[in-house]
Amino acid sequence: MTLEEIKLKIETFHKNGQVINAVYWLLKKYNLKNSNLKGFEFREKAKPDFILMTTEGDFGERQIIRIPENTFEFPLELMLILIVHEMVHVKQKTIKPYILDKNEREWQAYYEMNFHNLFPQVPEISNFHKKFFAQKGLEYYNRMGVGSELQKKYGEQKKQVDDLIISLQ
Repeated sequence: MTLEEIKLKIETFHKNGQVINAVYWLLKKYNLKNSNLKGFEFREKAKPDFILMTTEGDFGERQIIRIPENTFEFPLELMLILIVHEMVHVKQKTIKPYILDKNEREWQAYYEMNFHNLFPQVPEISNFHKKFFAQKGLEYYNRMGVGSELQKKYGEQKKQVDDLIISLQ
């Protein structure tokens, strides 16, 4: 299926009030499934300037991802990459060794949004969003502490992120 055909399929799900079914279909289509995902639940509607998805659950337990009920009123590529971000969190919180540090979890998830190491099959997002998510990731990298073990651990990735931002100027 082409991306345009996928968008049409998602639009049909959306029009029929089947947002959760659309998300599960995308998980299957893009090989994002994880048996440690308990399911999806709705949260407040997203706004054009603020879209929030969260992964909730204790470490070692199956996770719930909360998505806006109007998820598919926004560009599919963007929504898909936000779901990828949450699927990274599902992995981090359910597969040992757990990623206990929030800054490390967010760094890894934002990194994945641009570099697609875990989920190479997802479509690219706009350069605007690439830069935005790269900069968000850097915020968490900086919170790890200057010269910390975590910053050293992700030094090469940080260089990739810096290079990406420069390339998008």
